[in-house]
Amino acid sequence: MNAMLETPELPAVFDGVKLAAVAAVLYVIVRCLNLKSPTAPPDLYFQDSGLSRFLLKSCPLLTKEYIPPLIWGKSGHIQTALYGKMGRVRSPHPYGHRKFITMSDGATSTFDLFEPLAEHCVGDDVTMVICPGIANHSEKQYIRTFVDYAQKNGYRCAVLNHLGALPNIELTSPRMFTYGCTWEFGAMVNYIKKTYPQTQLVVVGFSLGGNIVCKYLGETQANQEKVLCCVSVCQGYSALRAQETFMQWDQCRRFYNFLMADNMKKIILSHRQALFGDHVKKPQSLEDTDLSRLYTATSLMQIDDNVMRKFHGYNSLKEYYEEESCMRYLHRIYVPLMLVNAADDPLVHESLLTIPKSLSEKRENVMFVLPLHGGHLGFFEGSVLFPEPLTWMDKLVVEYANAICQWERNKSQCSDTEQMEAEFE
Repeated sequence: MNAMLETPELPAVFDGVKLAAVAAVLYVIVRCLNLKSPTAPPDLYFQDSGLSRFLLKSCPLLTKEYIPPLIWGKSGHIQTALYGKMGRVRSPHPYGHRKFITMSDGATSTFDLFEPLAEHCVGDDVTMVICPGIANHSEKQYIRTFVDYAQKNGYRCAVLNHLGALPNIELTSPRMFTYGCTWEFGAMVNYIKKTYPQTQLVVVGFSLGGNIVCKYLGETQANQEKVLCCVSVCQGYSALRAQETFMQWDQCRRFYNFLMADNMKKIILSHRQALFGDHVKKPQSLEDTDLSRLYTATSLMQIDDNVMRKFHGYNSLKEYYEEESCMRYLHRIYVPLMLVNAADDPLVHESLLTIPKSLSEKRENVMFVLPLHGGHLGFFEGSVLFPEPLTWMDKLVVEYANAICQWERNKSQCSDTEQMEAEFE
């Protein structure tokens, strides 16, 4: 009787199917999480000079391997998604003062000012002027984390709030921030120079902010006065060249494009009355039909073509992207410039990285830093699963700024010594 109740043995082929399914799942996990990718120091592109040799000695992060969290940190998509959704882990809340500047066209620009919490490593007064990424502001977690760390290293920080990005600040003119408009950033920098005449500046830009700060510095030599150095993180350098890659499904860029376009639509529509109201004196090229096109837009390019370029009177999207991109201004920057991108950034196509590589081969003041991992503004660090509050990016920017401050101090001391020796002779 017992023999009749026994479960018959399953064919061996069934065990084979289970093993194959498990193997397939593991293979997909390994590929998606990029677990087989090695950890390594970032690739560095620079010309051999006294400055570059000093930076390599003074910035250990440039030569040490960047180690992201073991389980997920080698996936550029997960790094990017965590930055976009979570920002940072256990983000601090630095205390600052909000400043308001009335622009010549009636727009009200704002920035937040944070005083240093410690003495600077060289004892000087140094201010970081910071431009956040697209539609970002000083209240974003990745900005708060970076500002808190910079304050504790002796830096005053001024953070631009992109025009229209703060939900509680109304627009006072029919204009929002655009891809390369430097007016608000320039107004913030001028305020800092006037209010703190003894301060020196470290210019920092994240993503879209990187484009703005580089364009600002290259627009005129006067904009580089009192600037010690500039750091740009995760920008794309040329909107004209990037637009084609943003419409491709490779690395899910078309999907990211849709998500960012949807966010931009929400921001623009939240200022509908200020931008499109009947009482508003709109740019001549901006028509009511552009609002209806905005509702159906599924890409940043459509929004830029129908709305954003018209804020500044550009005749075409091509003209807008050519004029607003920093690529044509980079060669006019003479202060030390560090450009940082991640090789696995799903938003910045690898073809765009030829721009900073080529620049670093021609200019002694430029260093291009390219780690294997980090995604778009992720750069999380950690052991296995949980990331640390501070990222590799936060530490690298401050470390580089400290090194440049020390470099300038050494140059000044050498100059004083040479002058004294000349007078003695």
